[in-house]
Amino acid sequence: MTQATTTHKDYLSVLSFDAADFERCLHLATQLKADRGLGPLAPTAHALGSRHVALLFDKPSLRTRTTFEVGIRELGGHVVVLPRDVAVGVREPVADVARNLERWVDGVVIRTFAQELVEEFASATKRLHVINALTDAEHPCQAIADFLTLQERFGSLKGRTIAYVGDGNNVATSLAHAAAMLGVNVHVASPEAYQLPHGVVQQATSRARHGARLRLFNEPADAVAGADAVYTDTWTSMGQEDEADDRRAIFAPYQVNEDLMALAKPGALFMHCLPAHRGEEVTAEVFESESSVVFDQAENRLHGQKALLLMLLAPQSTL
Repeated sequence: MTQATTTHKDYLSVLSFDAADFERCLHLATQLKADRGLGPLAPTAHALGSRHVALLFDKPSLRTRTTFEVGIRELGGHVVVLPRDVAVGVREPVADVARNLERWVDGVVIRTFAQELVEEFASATKRLHVINALTDAEHPCQAIADFLTLQERFGSLKGRTIAYVGDGNNVATSLAHAAAMLGVNVHVASPEAYQLPHGVVQQATSRARHGARLRLFNEPADAVAGADAVYTDTWTSMGQEDEADDRRAIFAPYQVNEDLMALAKPGALFMHCLPAHRGEEVTAEVFESESSVVFDQAENRLHGQKALLLMLLAPQSTL
């Protein structure tokens, strides 16, 4: 029996959790996935006890919006979808929006641009549980799904190596944070100007367990050699559309193709957080290959986020 307990009010970053919390989240997600077929008879079908969770999204979303809406309902909660014209900090100060919502709902899931905005929102309230569903700096919910997927395929994660190829962006940041706590090595290959920020490297290094190492590379082949999984993401994230042409030229040597995958361990997995652009960061052949687990990752967003919701909003739940 696993209890969903945690002492944390919010999940703004992978680093909001310690290693024990993150591992507990993965364990709960595994159990929730196994129980999903029970529908209304699942042990957690009423765990949220009619609590209300608001979604405040400044950015477009398929996976994040759908999985949070479905997950909240499957746990017995109510979803409040706030319109985009409630843009935080535009019509009224961020703190005022947070303090209003605290009077009506139990949690808020925010998908926006600035990490500082999510942090300001959370710090303005004492009771409201805030979840970072993506910012320009971090994507902590994706990291839960990523490591749930890897755990399903590999069992033990300690000592494994993930090669991340491409822009050292929000996905790479959360991947590095989580890997360090779980004892997983990460190799990040990026053009010099697009490498993982130095501060992120320091954070991951300070949280590293079980000998996990984070290494930066310029050459994709060097990063991928011997890796258990190869991960990439779009070269142009939301808000960077005016840089798209330049980025295609800069990142062209970082495409994940069959030749690059051949340098990884036999049977290495291909990972992508989606949406993917076939012919850019990954070839169609790799994306559609048997090594690809991209839709497993997408499915696991649901189970990982349900576990997260339990830990923050219903910590007395047991499975």
